[in-house]
Amino acid sequence: MLQIQVDEEVIKELYQKAIDERLKELDQELVYWDTKELKRRTCMSWNTILNTFFWEDDFPKVKIGGKWYFPADEAKRFLNQWLANKK
Repeated sequence: MLQIQVDEEVIKELYQKAIDERLKELDQELVYWDTKELKRRTCMSWNTILNTFFWEDDFPKVKIGGKWYFPADEAKRFLNQWLANKK
């Protein structure tokens, strides 16, 4: 008879590590965010974004046609700094 024991904590750690690595890969795949992605990344509504930081001169944004695009790395740096300044 064969008996197998599984350490559930080890399994959870392995799953979490794999998920974290995949999320990091996905995050690096995006060069630009659109408004939907910006809302998702900030957990803010579009109106809140417009009323808080969107119109600040140093917030990186480009409008092409009728659609806004945000360079992902620059936007992330701006948002981290912006939030740090709100403390």
